Amino acid sequence: MSRIGRVRRQAVPGPRVVIALLLLLGLASVMLLDGYLRSEVGNDQRVRSDASASKVPDSVLNGGPLLTFRGGTARTQSVPDRTIVLTFDDGPDPEWTRKVLRVLDDNDVPGTFFLVGSMISRYPEVVRQMVDDGNEVGVHTFTHVDLSYQDTARVTREIAQTQLALAGAAGITTTLFRAPYSSANNAIDNYSWPVYKKLGAMGYTSVFIDTDSEDWQRPGVNKIIDLATPESGKGASVLFHDSGGNRAQTLAALPRYIKKMKAKGYTFTTVSGAQQRDGQSSRSRSAQAAGQPATGPSTGSVPEQAAHREAGTATRWEGRALLAAVAVAEWTVPVLAAVLMVVGVAVLGRFGMMLVLARRHYRQRNRRRFVWGPAVTGPVSVIVPAYNEKECIAHTLRSLASSTHPIEIIVVDDGSTDGTAEIAESLGLPNVRVVRQENAGKSAALNNGVRQARHEIVVMMDGDTVFEPDTVHRLVQPFGDPEVGAVAGNAKVGNRGTIIGAWQHIEYVMGFNLDRRMYDLLRCMPTIPGAIGAFRRGAVLAVGGMSEDTLAEDTDITIALHRAGWRVVYAEHARAWTEAPASLGQLWRQRYRWSYGTMQALWKHRGSLTDRGPSGRFGRVGMPLVVLFQIVTPLFAPLIDVFTLYAMLFIDFRASLLAWLAVLLVQLVCAAYAFRLDREKYRYLLMLPLQQLAYRQLMYLVLIHSCVTAATGGRLRWQKLKRTGSVGTPVSGTGAR
Repeated sequence: MSRIGRVRRQAVPGPRVVIALLLLLGLASVMLLDGYLRSEVGNDQRVRSDASASKVPDSVLNGGPLLTFRGGTARTQSVPDRTIVLTFDDGPDPEWTRKVLRVLDDNDVPGTFFLVGSMISRYPEVVRQMVDDGNEVGVHTFTHVDLSYQDTARVTREIAQTQLALAGAAGITTTLFRAPYSSANNAIDNYSWPVYKKLGAMGYTSVFIDTDSEDWQRPGVNKIIDLATPESGKGASVLFHDSGGNRAQTLAALPRYIKKMKAKGYTFTTVSGAQQRDGQSSRSRSAQAAGQPATGPSTGSVPEQAAHREAGTATRWEGRALLAAVAVAEWTVPVLAAVLMVVGVAVLGRFGMMLVLARRHYRQRNRRRFVWGPAVTGPVSVIVPAYNEKECIAHTLRSLASSTHPIEIIVVDDGSTDGTAEIAESLGLPNVRVVRQENAGKSAALNNGVRQARHEIVVMMDGDTVFEPDTVHRLVQPFGDPEVGAVAGNAKVGNRGTIIGAWQHIEYVMGFNLDRRMYDLLRCMPTIPGAIGAFRRGAVLAVGGMSEDTLAEDTDITIALHRAGWRVVYAEHARAWTEAPASLGQLWRQRYRWSYGTMQALWKHRGSLTDRGPSGRFGRVGMPLVVLFQIVTPLFAPLIDVFTLYAMLFIDFRASLLAWLAVLLVQLVCAAYAFRLDREKYRYLLMLPLQQLAYRQLMYLVLIHSCVTAATGGRLRWQKLKRTGSVGTPVSGTGAR
């Protein structure tokens, strides 16, 4: 496509660019949130063991399971005699926690649940149920990490985010805390002790255990009951688990354990209830020592949820926002994974289809006896629309002057202001006519050239493109078949010496030309490139010429010819060398125009889906393939890289990397085969991995930008790209390499 026409520059990104970037940012944020719910970046699973406890007071190591700090002094409390505090770690779980709650409700006993914040965010309705049932909840961090390895900021974040999730789920916060991997007092060491001191200063009660059922190991129901049973008459904080795996043995053991302990005269309470009872017992002993009447603990009046605090309005709304974001992430990521699975299959299917059909196309068109029909030897008209092409026009015309096929050259100057027309005239080349017109755009320039043409076959090219001496001759030979109405040539990147140029070179050879081979065999070629294409003049005029309805006039005219019943084919040996954009900004503008123009053309010709007969083949075959392979899969394919990065960070680094490398290998095989067919040098394939990482993401943003523009009904004018004239006249068979 040429860069003809009016210039429209934007000094700052337009609103549609901002929308595209916001969509990408929103998706990245959702994926990061989902990954954080699994575990923070790096998936920290370290657990400290055998560390020194020399800085931890013996009164704490050997004290009761309830640790508080008052006035900076550590104080432990024990569970009163014949009292059981049932504690459950690692929930909530949508299956097992609900079943545990049912057991507690059936036996009329409360429990204290230490909840993981990420699990609260996923299953807030379970938390609401446990609080409404009269159970107590505590913080078990947000991502279940060993806090002794974390810095102060991470510790604070783990606690605050869990409290926020609690506020959103049940409208409360809590003063209870239990650290992962630190169930008993003797698990406190010199590394974790500062954490407990910090939490104590914040008003938290750190809750440890007296007995561990070890149900997480699934040792058997009887063993779980025996391990959870304290010494006769002693009170105990007992550990069970309501999440983290199959808890069938826990569910079987729990009702039997409750009945056993009740038969022994035990009562059940929460952590707050145990603190209250212990305080009452202490006051009773003090009163008896002073000769005053003792007052026993009133089990019926113990506030079982005294650790809960009503969350403020702002905190509740922040918590609800967190839960809403988590709900979006929980829905988005699995759906995205499923979509990407479909896209991945489609992409691999496309590669397979391209390889099979490209090989068939190559073998068919390169047979010695293959001919289109009678040789086309008569003169043809070459139309060169030009707008401010002073850097390139001389190279373009000199390459045409060396053509081995008889031609007339029509240069249509589209209101250039840089002397393009004068340069064309000053060359003094034979058979060159310069036609001047007011600036009206590329379509108008091409239509003017078609009207001026003296021959039935017209070749159209860009003003920054050069032909090999035999290009025109090879390009027009398919017109020996009277069914052929247009021919696409083989566009090559001439300035491939830079990274951006090399990336586009890979794209042209692997994507564009393999695609054209496939579409040629399927008889549904969607686009004749503006850099090199040939048409029957009468066919072009019959469909109304080059339309100004879209930015992709080449796609528009190609589809129109299909619908008129003409066949469009690909001439692989007719090569043209074009100057590709040399900067990311120019590349963005060009591809934005291409992708948006293609969408316009497809929408304009949406009626082809219902066309009948041979002229309806494009609608039945080409339109679905173009939508799938040029819009849908390119839109989602770059997300495979993003999803791979997500999987590396949060799931399985090695497996994800191997999967990405496997896909890259498939692409490399396709690219190598495409380079072989076009007899290109393989060294450029060394740029393929970087192209997949950087270039593909840029193309993704361009396509998003185009989709947003199409959805909002925006319009875009032609944009002139800066040219350097670096692509010179090639020698036949060698190219501008």
